[in-house]
Formats: sequence, structure tokens, C-alpha cells
Amino acid sequence: MDIKIFLETLGCSKNQVDSEIMIGILEEKKFYFTESPEDADVIIVNTCGFIDAAKEESVNTILELLENKKSGLCKYFIATGCLVERYAEELKREIPEIDGFLGTTKFESIFQLISQLMENEKVEIWTGDIDKDLMENMPRTIINQKHFAYLKIAEGCDNKCTYCIIPKLRGKYRSRKMDDVIAEAVRLSEGGVKELILIAQDTARYGIDIYGEYRLKDLLIALSKIEGIRWIRIQYCYPDVIDDDLINTIASLEKVVKYIDIPIQHSSDRILQLMNRTTSRDQISNLIYSLREKCPDIVIRTTLIVGFPGETEKDFENLIDFVQEMKFEKLGVFSYSREEDTAADKLPNQIDDDIKEERRNLILEKQQLISEELCYKMVGKNVDVIIEELVSTENIYIGRSSFDSPEIDGVVYVHTKEELSVGEIYKVKINDALEYDLIGELV
Repeated sequence: MDIKIFLETLGCSKNQVDSEIMIGILEEKKFYFTESPEDADVIIVNTCGFIDAAKEESVNTILELLENKKSGLCKYFIATGCLVERYAEELKREIPEIDGFLGTTKFESIFQLISQLMENEKVEIWTGDIDKDLMENMPRTIINQKHFAYLKIAEGCDNKCTYCIIPKLRGKYRSRKMDDVIAEAVRLSEGGVKELILIAQDTARYGIDIYGEYRLKDLLIALSKIEGIRWIRIQYCYPDVIDDDLINTIASLEKVVKYIDIPIQHSSDRILQLMNRTTSRDQISNLIYSLREKCPDIVIRTTLIVGFPGETEKDFENLIDFVQEMKFEKLGVFSYSREEDTAADKLPNQIDDDIKEERRNLILEKQQLISEELCYKMVGKNVDVIIEELVSTENIYIGRSSFDSPEIDGVVYVHTKEELSVGEIYKVKINDALEYDLIGELV
């Protein structure tokens, strides 16, 4: 019997990689995938449980897709991912229609779980053992765009940030062996991938647990030698271990795009200490100045948290001042989310939600002006753009420059009378700009 699967992925790019591995495993077992939940025999929701908004989205998505089971359209319903690792028993109790649960380190058992459900039809909960060794050489099917892929180089986290639940959901920091990472990158390249996006909870710490030293620099050098790979992008690179060797490597390797994602979270030394972050404002500033000195064209993306417990007006003014001083090319801002089982949950002086939202909006207003200014400075320049889609019969394409990550950053609107190929990289002259996006024409 042909079994059709529908899989919905929520949350971060690390979740997307897990979903792509589940798809690869099930396709090897001759399961078929459908883009319509109404056509599926099995529905899988890969959930996020990082903050309240993500948990709410995960639960709402489960409830919405469960209507297909209640109406008899699908036979089995499976929930996987971070929300399951954290709340499997509660989900079983509150939503009994769910047939199976897979935690964050169990997704490679998706075929076995479905087989078990088909044999005995009882609810299965497979969670725990979050520190287990990473599985390698797993089949993987890239979803969505085929010309870029996320390359997960490590799992888990040893940073004990007081606001974060990730170590309790995904375990301690475990790097993948370099040979295994390179082998997967080669397979991705052979499948048509041109852009590798390196991800982990902290890419800067790659290798420390298995090699006794930070090896991101060496990994970048090795990945740059893979034929077919044009761009290599670094995300989630914590600031405290970025050194001159890594910066010089980024500057010197042509395939490593001049873009780095450095989550700094705040600039007030007092708040950084309360967050259990290991950097100060001066250290972060010196790092950014060093990056821009050694790599003048680099684009720096960062994320901030406003409304952390105890954040005073003075702390927030410090952050506003820092944003205006640094003029980050890309910036995301989150209101602090109070999470149970985190140290920050127990801190005094929790901030009201309306104050958090007001502070978030103020930062975003400042950043919009900075982004618009920086975008207009690109006018007249030629940039490499990877084409994502055709959006108009008048031959307007949407693409991304090497300075933009998919889904989180801006885009480039490309005007041309020529027919362009999705996934190919073209030279584009920028002739106009918006607050976050660029407009150009094919050179």
C-alpha cells in the first residue's frame, strides 16, 4: 500500500534539517510525500518550543491539522521536535488524538515509530537521551529551494544563558566530525546546492568538544575546496570565541560570504551578566571594529532581547546608544519571553509586556532608519545575486545578495528582459533601495 506523508516544519533552520532527514528516511522506505494534508495517511508536525509564541504556534498547528484525522482523512498523527521533548506527557493528556511523539534526538526513528503504530496502534512516546551521539550518513531530502541548504555542524549547547531552555531540549554541545560534515557538503553540492549555510546553537565553538580546540576556521577552509559550492554563510556565531584567526579566514576565503550572524542580545554589562553572557559591551564593540577593519565589506547580523528582568531605563538607553553607534546591517529584536525551568524565570523585577513591546518598537524604529541609510549606500554598486523566483510576467525576479540570508534578511528585485534561472548567481547593478530591500538590473 502506498503511504502518503504530510510534514509541517515549525521553528528554526535546525528543525528544518531534522525534517529533511525524516523525509529522506521515509522516502528510502518508499513512502510518498504530499503537499496537501488532506491527502496524507500520516501527518507529522515538527514543533518548536523555544518561547511562548513558538509554543502557541505549535499547538495551534497541531490542532488545525488534527481536523484531518478527526474527519477520517488521515490514519496517524505524529508530533516531533522541541515542544514534544519538553511537554510530551502533557500533550498526550491534553490532545489524546496524537498517536506518536518523537523528541529532539529521536527523529531518525521516524520509520520505526510509524511501523510500531501500524502494528499495535497504541500511543508511543520516544523522548529523552538528549546527549546521545549524533547519527551520521543519514539520508536527507532538501525541501523548498534546492540551491541552498543548511548544514548543521553541531547539536546542543553548553552556554548557560539564563533565559534559554535549549540545553534542556537539545542537550550538551556535540560537534559533528569534520569528515562527516564535509562528506554531507559534497553530497549536497552534487545535488545542486550552491550555498551552504552553517548552523548550530553556536557555530564558533565547533570542534572544541571532540578536537580540544575551535575548528570552524579549518572547516571553512575544507568546505571552500568543494567544487560546485559558490557561497558559504556562517550563522549563530557567538562573540566570545571569535578570534583574529577566524576573522582573517573569513576575509581571505573567496567562497565564504562576507556576512556573519553574531547574537549579542544586549549591550549593558549589568544585563549581560544577568543573562550569564560572557562578553561585555567593550568586548563586543572591539570585535565589531576588528571585523570591519579586517573585512571592510562584511555585513553583521545580530539579535537583541529587550525587557529582560531588571532592565532599567538606563540599561535600555545603553542599548539604544549601542545600536546607533554600531549601525548593524541586519538586526532582529525579541521581547524577553519568560520560560519555566530557566534561571531568568526566577529573577526579580520582571518587566511588563507593554513596556517590552514599547522598547522593542523603539529599537526597530531606529534600526529601520539605519537599514534604509545602509541600503541607499549600495546604489550604484554591482553585487552578486542568487535568483529565488520570478514574480512578474514583466521579468522581475526576486533574489538574494551574498549579504542576505534566506527568510530573515532582505531581497533584491532584479529587472531584466532576459530569462534567468532560479538558483543561478548573476551580477546585478543596484539602482534603487527600500528600507530593507534593494532594486537593480542585470549587468
